[in-house]
Amino acid sequence: MSNGQRIGARVLRRKPIDQLTHPGSELKRTMGVGHLTMISIGATLGTGIFVVLGEAVPLAGPAIVVSFVLAGITALFSALSYAELAGLIPASGSSYSYTYATLGEIVAWVCGWCLVLEYGVSVAAVAVGWGQYVNELLHLVTGLRIPDVLSQPPGAGGIVNVPAVLVVVISMLVLLGGSKGSARTNTILVWVKVGALLMFCAVAFTAFKAGNLQPLFPLGLAGMSAGAATLFFSYIGFDAASTAGEEAKNPQRDLPRAIILSLVVITALYCAVALAAIGAMPWQSFEGTEAALSRVLTDNVSGAIWPILLSIGAVVATTSVVLTVLYGQTRILYAMSRDGLVPSVFARLSPKTGVPFVNTLVVGSFIAVLAALVPLGSLADATSIGTLFAFALVNVAVIILRRTEPDRQRSFRVPFSPVTPLLGLAFCVYMMFSLGLDTWIAFLAWMVLGFVIYFGYSVRKARLAVPSDQ
Repeated sequence: MSNGQRIGARVLRRKPIDQLTHPGSELKRTMGVGHLTMISIGATLGTGIFVVLGEAVPLAGPAIVVSFVLAGITALFSALSYAELAGLIPASGSSYSYTYATLGEIVAWVCGWCLVLEYGVSVAAVAVGWGQYVNELLHLVTGLRIPDVLSQPPGAGGIVNVPAVLVVVISMLVLLGGSKGSARTNTILVWVKVGALLMFCAVAFTAFKAGNLQPLFPLGLAGMSAGAATLFFSYIGFDAASTAGEEAKNPQRDLPRAIILSLVVITALYCAVALAAIGAMPWQSFEGTEAALSRVLTDNVSGAIWPILLSIGAVVATTSVVLTVLYGQTRILYAMSRDGLVPSVFARLSPKTGVPFVNTLVVGSFIAVLAALVPLGSLADATSIGTLFAFALVNVAVIILRRTEPDRQRSFRVPFSPVTPLLGLAFCVYMMFSLGLDTWIAFLAWMVLGFVIYFGYSVRKARLAVPSDQ
């Protein structure tokens, strides 16, 4: 076999589904469907609605409600594919593991590399949003604000975002304590933030003005699509439950239920909150607004207590997202490390807690630096494009596995396949091309870096051997 053929065989090799779990190094199975659903909601429901809404409304106007529906439909198609694969392949690694079994090693690497972008950058973005609401809460209670020099990144009037670093470090320490304790903490935080959003809707609807919804599409369909692409950041967490495949008690049954249930709850809440916000405050007033929902209540509703309660809920909400998405990031790298595609240190488990402790320390430290130095808008768009690409690959994986392993038992099946996965793929591609040129340039640069690492390290270190090489 020539060198070219040998390399080709390596990069296209697929990992059998039965080898995706490793009995000798499994994580502890401690989570039921409730914990998994809360991980999914916890990773999703946060900065997207509390902060990014303020950046998306100026792009779409009152059509932001439709933008949420479009983003939700895109997420739904992909969620159905995730649900089928999560029940079929109950392994850590989410879509990385799914593509390794269906599309080959190099595509799995690309997917995993996108997930590193999705999870790592989104944690940083959420941490930045957390700092904004902490500052807003401090101002509402005391009239003071953290100086920009300590609460904004370079280029936005500051030197370092200290609050963003703080929430990442706190979440990292919670995760180091073990998965079961982390799941309990997350469940409490999720109930608090759901209550905060329901409170916002109830209060904001008292100031609702139907005229604020006219015209519905002031910036046209292109504006609505641009808003949906930006808001897709709000949906990126629902797949976090699938990263817990090896920590679920009954993954084949519970993972599909958790993924679909969480997405239904999240989409309903998002649409209700967006409608209440636009109805209470003219869409033009959202321009430049960071703590958007708090601003809606402060400027349009009587009673000083409501913005304070909302800001408390936002701080809790974004803490939950940082915790759960940081968890997902460490499990992606754990799976990639176990396969040899990244250094083995990322798969080293603590003998006491059973968590990948070095992995958590390294990832947490890197994300803390990122959150301290990069603005929110750049982080959100970079997260969206990486997520959409990974979701597109998951839809393709469902179609391929239906053909290659049609008889394998599935606890959930995507309805109307292959039409539904193809629609999911089409929606993801459409949303990707609704993002700006700067985001595409950053994404392509990230991909180039990923290929350099793959061909310089991963292709030689991967544990999945080519039969002809043995």
